[in-house]
Amino acid sequence: MGEIEIARNGQTLEIVIDRPTVRNALDSACHFRLAEIFDEFDRDESLRVAIITGAGEKAFCVGSDLKARMEPGGQDYPPTGFAGLCERFDLYKPVIAAVNGDCIGGGLEVVLACDLAVASAQARFGFPEPRVGLLAAGGLHRLSRQLPAKHAMDIVLRAKLFQAREALDYALINRVVDSPDDALTAAREMAADIIECAPLAILATKEMISRGLDEASLRDAFSAHYPAYERMLASEDAVEGSMAFKEKRKPVWKGN
Repeated sequence: MGEIEIARNGQTLEIVIDRPTVRNALDSACHFRLAEIFDEFDRDESLRVAIITGAGEKAFCVGSDLKARMEPGGQDYPPTGFAGLCERFDLYKPVIAAVNGDCIGGGLEVVLACDLAVASAQARFGFPEPRVGLLAAGGLHRLSRQLPAKHAMDIVLRAKLFQAREALDYALINRVVDSPDDALTAAREMAADIIECAPLAILATKEMISRGLDEASLRDAFSAHYPAYERMLASEDAVEGSMAFKEKRKPVWKGN
């Protein structure tokens, strides 16, 4: 059994960080393996959504394996960053985090890099790196773009852990559920809702939000070029959706 497990569940790819003895902390090999998995997920047109979670009930991911970092090559990362995801800026298929337990340091950065997240009520969140003489690196950039500045500063300067309910109040996650198993169940429900939608419409929606936020102004976002949006407009599915509505039936998506 490997340290990163994958399984297909229909059109959903489920990824499990399986290192419970180190609270699902990631070493360099895990980062590169996850990069390969997300590369393949992006290429595979039969896969629509990915879910990432952790093994066991105690931890989703607590960041880097600090012992492994002390070894030669222990701080190496793929070009797509922590977990092969956090510096991946052109993935327009949705990724959902099923936070089964503690989500700390790089683990929280992974959640920030996901599009949706659901957490068990027992999960704790935080960027405690300053308490060991470090900082949250890329997590700081994502956090400061997703939260008001004072909320982000409160999390990273005090460097304390907080509960799932507070993470929901911050809007770092979408839902809180009772148990780790419920987190995966809820993530699967989210994935099922996404899969009911037209594939190209989902890609175009995520592309437009992601790329639009990178533009300097709202005016620039409106006038920017969005290839997935153009593909969607020219697709058979764009016609199918209207026909299905007119004929009062469920649409049959082809993804083209």
